[in-house]
Amino acid sequence: MKTPPFLLLAGLLFWGWFSGFLLAGAIMGVVLESARFTKFRWDLDDADFNRIWSFCVLLIVVLAGYVFTNNNQGSLTGVLQGSNAAEAVKAGALTTTRFLRWLPMTTFPFILAQAFNARPSVPLTAISMVLRWRRRKGDRALAGHYLNIAYPFFMTCLLAASIHPNRDDNDPRVYFIGQLILIAWALWGVRSHRYGKMRWVMALLIVAGIGGAGVLGFTKAAHRLQLYSAQWMSHLFGEGRQSPTESATSMGRIGGMKLSAKIVIRLEPAVVGKVPEYLREASYRRYSPQNQSWRAGRGRNERHSDFDLISPEPDNTSWVLVPGKTNNAMVTIACYLDGRSADGDPEGVLPLPSGCSRLENLPAVSSVISLQKNPNGTVVATGLGLMVFDARFGPGATLDAPPDIERTNSFDLQVPTNELAAVDQVIAELNLTTTNDLEKRQAVERFFLEKFKYSTWQGPDKVGDTNGTPLTKFLLTSRSGHCEYFASATVLLLRRMHIPARYAVGYYVHEARGTGYVVRERDGHAWCLAWNDAKKTWEDFDTTPPSWVAVEAKRTEFGEWFSDFRSWLWYQFERFRWRQANLQQYIMWALVPVMLLLLYHIIFRRRGKRRAEDKAGKATPVNWPGLDSEFYQLEKLLAARGVPRQPSEAFSDWLERALAEPRLRALRGPLQELLRLHYRHRFDPQGLSATEREQLRHEAKDCLAAVLQAKAG
Repeated sequence: MKTPPFLLLAGLLFWGWFSGFLLAGAIMGVVLESARFTKFRWDLDDADFNRIWSFCVLLIVVLAGYVFTNNNQGSLTGVLQGSNAAEAVKAGALTTTRFLRWLPMTTFPFILAQAFNARPSVPLTAISMVLRWRRRKGDRALAGHYLNIAYPFFMTCLLAASIHPNRDDNDPRVYFIGQLILIAWALWGVRSHRYGKMRWVMALLIVAGIGGAGVLGFTKAAHRLQLYSAQWMSHLFGEGRQSPTESATSMGRIGGMKLSAKIVIRLEPAVVGKVPEYLREASYRRYSPQNQSWRAGRGRNERHSDFDLISPEPDNTSWVLVPGKTNNAMVTIACYLDGRSADGDPEGVLPLPSGCSRLENLPAVSSVISLQKNPNGTVVATGLGLMVFDARFGPGATLDAPPDIERTNSFDLQVPTNELAAVDQVIAELNLTTTNDLEKRQAVERFFLEKFKYSTWQGPDKVGDTNGTPLTKFLLTSRSGHCEYFASATVLLLRRMHIPARYAVGYYVHEARGTGYVVRERDGHAWCLAWNDAKKTWEDFDTTPPSWVAVEAKRTEFGEWFSDFRSWLWYQFERFRWRQANLQQYIMWALVPVMLLLLYHIIFRRRGKRRAEDKAGKATPVNWPGLDSEFYQLEKLLAARGVPRQPSEAFSDWLERALAEPRLRALRGPLQELLRLHYRHRFDPQGLSATEREQLRHEAKDCLAAVLQAKAG
C-alpha cells in the first residue's frame, strides 16, 4: 500500500524537529519523495534486499554499541552500574530512548531501496530471519510474497519522534497535535467510504482523546514507579561489607574463620616488585569490649560527620590526599565498591597503600566520582563499581590526623576498664625498664612473637566467659588467635604505655601474579597503627606472627586455578562494564571493516555477478533453432554482390532490393518460396518435416547456383 504524496517527507521532518535531526530528516524525506518524479530505478532481487537489511541490522548494532559505551547518564553501563538509585530505573529507559531515536536513520537504506526499486515492495523473507531460514530449508510457501514498508517506516518516524529530548520547545501538546494530524493524513486515503467524512473525523477525535488521557496517566504512573523503584533499590543493595565507622571483629566466636580465595584486589606496580606491603581500608580509635568491635568516632550515629569532601585537581583526574608530600613509588590498584550510598550509588572504602599521598588517573567528571576522607585516614569513594586508579605512596606523612593526646579523655590512649587488669598484667610480665617508645614497641613485638601463635580456630576454652573477655583470655591463657586478637591487644598495650595507637584493617599483599599482585579475601588483615612521636607520623606496627601467611596459604581450595581464571574473565568484563578499559573503542572500530565489507558485498557483488553471467553468455554459443538454414549462405552471397541487409531490415524487404537487378528477376519465385521455408524452419515451433527440410536444402542449392551463374554472365 502506497503512502500519500509527501507523507514520508512530513513524517521525517516531524521526527527531525523533535529529535534534533531536522536537516537529516529533510534530506532523507526529499530523497524518498524524489522517487515519484524520476524514472530511475534499480532492479533488486530478493538476495539484494536480504543484504541491505543485514546492513541495516549491522548499523543498528553499531548504534547500540555507540550508545551503550558512550552514554554517561543512561546506557547499558548505567543499567549495570545502577549509577543512582533514583536514576537506576531511568538508566535503561534513557539508553533505549537514545537508541530508538536513531531508528529512522538506521533503517533508511531499506526504505530507500524499496522506493527506487522496479518493484516498490520488499520480500517478506528479507525482514524475517525465521522466514529466510524456512525458505533456505525448502519452504516455498512464502515465495513471491512482498510487502510495502512505507507505512511501517512512517510509524517508525512517529515512534522515534515521541522519544525526544526534554527541551523547552518540545511541548508534549505540540507533539500530540502534530502526531494526530499526520495520522489523520495517513489514514484519510484508506478510510472506509461506507461512512461519511464527519463520522470518520469524530471517531478519530474520540480515539485521540482516549489516547491523550492514557498518555497523561502513563506519565504520572512512570514518575511514581521511578520513586518507588529508587527506594526499593536502596533497600536491596544496602551497605557495603566494610564500614568506615565501625568494624565488628570475630573475637569471642567459637569455630574457625572462613575466608574464601576470591580475588578482590589487583595491583600492578610501576616498578616490578615494588609493591606496598599493606593496603589499609580504615582505622578505628574506640574499642567496645561488650561486642568486640572498633569504632571510628565517639558514638554509633556519627556515620559521616567526620568526613570531608576531597576536591580533584584542575585536571579532574588527580586527587591530593596529603598536601605537600611527593612520592615516586606508584602502583595501579583495581578494586570493587561493594556498598551503596543513600542514593543507591556504588560506594565503599578504598584500599590504599601505607603513606599514600596522591591518586591519579581517576577521572572525576566522566565517571561522576567523589571522594571523602576522615581524620582516621579512611577514604570513601562513590561512583563506579570497579575503581582502577594509580596510587603514589612512600614513607613519611599520612592522611591520618595526629593523635588527640591533648584531650583529657584521648581516644588514641583510651583502654576499656574491663581490659585494664589483663593489659597491666602483660605489661608487668614485660618487665620494662625503658621510657623509649621504640624500645617499648620492640618489647611488645618480641612478646607476641615468642609466646603466642597464630590460629584461625577458637574453641570454647579460648573464648571469653563470665570470668574474662575474649581479649583477656587471649592475653593471659590461650595465647593463640588470629590477627584481630593480635591487633586489638597491641593497640591497648601501646596505649597503656602512653603510645597513641589505632586499630587498622585492610589487606596484606604477598601473592605475585605475573608482573603484578593479587589480593584474596583470605588476605584480609588487621594490625596496629602506632604514633612515632619523633617523626610525627603514624606507622604500621604488625605483631601477628609471620606464620599466618603460610597458614592461610595452606587453605588453598581444590580447583582454585579455575576460580582464578573465572575471576580474571569476570574482571575483564567488569572493566568493560564500568568503562575502565578501551575495549569499547576496539569493538566499535572492529565493526567498521565489517560494515564496509557488507556494503561492498551489497553494491559490487551483484554487479560482478551480472558481468560474469554476461561474459559466460558471450563465451557459450547459443543453439537457436534454424541457425543451420542454407538461406544464410544465399544472404552472404547477395551481400557480396553489393546488396547487404540492414540490421533492422526484414528479409522480405531486402529480397525486393536484391531482385531489382535485372539478371535476378527470374529468381523471384524460387527465392520467395525459399524465404517461406526459411521462416518456418527458423520460427515455426513445429519446424519442418524431413521432406520440407530437404526441399529447403535443395532449393537453396539451386538458387546459389543461379546467382553464381548470373554473376558470371
